[in-house]
Amino acid sequence: MTSNLIWILYRSDSDSAYKETLNCKKIIEGYGKKVLISKISIETNNLNDLFSISDISPEIAIVLGGDGTVLKAARYLSPKNIPILSFNVGGNLGFLTHDRHILKQENFWETISNNRFIIQKRMMLEATVFSKKDNNLSNVKRSFFALNDFYLRSCTDEIAPTCSLELAIDGEAVDKYKGDGLIFSTPTGSTAYSMAAGGPIIHPSMDAIIVSAICPMSLASRPIVVPPKSQLVIKPIREKKQKIKLWLDGSSGCLIEANDTCLIKKSNHSTSIIILDENLSYYKTITQKLHWASSLNESNKY
Repeated sequence: MTSNLIWILYRSDSDSAYKETLNCKKIIEGYGKKVLISKISIETNNLNDLFSISDISPEIAIVLGGDGTVLKAARYLSPKNIPILSFNVGGNLGFLTHDRHILKQENFWETISNNRFIIQKRMMLEATVFSKKDNNLSNVKRSFFALNDFYLRSCTDEIAPTCSLELAIDGEAVDKYKGDGLIFSTPTGSTAYSMAAGGPIIHPSMDAIIVSAICPMSLASRPIVVPPKSQLVIKPIREKKQKIKLWLDGSSGCLIEANDTCLIKKSNHSTSIIILDENLSYYKTITQKLHWASSLNESNKY
């Protein structure tokens, strides 16, 4: 490593993640490294405190938690090009994390110190919400980044609320959707909410944007995969008074009101994910996490 600084970011509501953080800090400091720690939660952000007290960026950020913890960290670390090494400590499925038992291996910290790992670049999305003024000029209301997905859903207290949205791609009107909402996913996020809504699984080495309708009222509404350079513009259909909310990686974004538009496109930033085993198979990962048939019989070789 070229820097003596390492960050450890841990899931705030996990005692096991905090205990593992203290253990990792002690071991890493034994290698002569400086370590700063911070907790991560959906509700709060403490990462800006680390940026403010540190004159230099860390060589890597070790993230201890589940996929949600990694997604939150990625939104702040990716613009700074800080690689993420994550472990499933207190998380669930863990598509983006390594097994926590690796932390107990004797040669693990030596491997990290000697840069014996690879870095995968994962595509991110950027969403910009524009508000239209009386003079028809548009101002930027909010901008967001996401590693997994953005989705738009109705935000009301009504019973079983639906929303109506218009979608245009590269300036061409594509469809009007009525249902529970729309999901815009990266290949990394294709195994998350998009998959639950019937979207395809796409290998994370590819760059593409998946558009999936959430419980559409039309059987003609099907998932579509578009090129990464596509510009996707979403507008609420004005005939219906409704409040639409933009979500990013499962976290709250902002309201999209009647005169607002939302532009979603590939971000200029990408997330750097550290992979310890260069021979790790993505297909093996998804068969294990999704309990596909091949994971039930490891001896079945072709």
